[in-house]
Amino acid sequence: MTLIVLIVATLVFRLLGAVLHLARFATWRVSAAHGLAVMLVMTASAHFVPPGVTFMPNHADMVAMVPPFVPFPAFVVYLTGVLELAGAVGLVLPATRRAAGICLALLFVLMLPANVHAALAGTTLGGEPATPLWQRVPEQILYIGVALWAAGVLERRAARTAPVSGASPAL
Repeated sequence: MTLIVLIVATLVFRLLGAVLHLARFATWRVSAAHGLAVMLVMTASAHFVPPGVTFMPNHADMVAMVPPFVPFPAFVVYLTGVLELAGAVGLVLPATRRAAGICLALLFVLMLPANVHAALAGTTLGGEPATPLWQRVPEQILYIGVALWAAGVLERRAARTAPVSGASPAL
């Protein structure tokens, strides 16, 4: 579901840029930053949903995902929810987009053990089994890549390594 939200939101923002000529969404990179922000608001909301709610993952489900070696799992779930929301805000603000994307990529790396634990422990989220590892690990890598691309990290690195126009290739 999260991947679908990311893709659909990114496409909607890019269409707004292309069709309505909204300058804010003039590029795929910025549209992806906003799409990732929408996805993060959705995923962060689960961190705060009371345990009685069963139509979506709730706080208790998220706590069950936390590996046993992590202290204070309920607090960690609240903290990661707040960090996801802060990252979403940071992505939509041009001045903080780079820092937010880098921090979110680190957060996605740090949260991967929870996803691995949930899949291996048979944790349910909203009554459904956790995403299997064969799907979740590539998704997590994609989210890391989108966060870094939205931050401009991957784009700038590629620009630095590209040959200078008119220069002959090194032999």
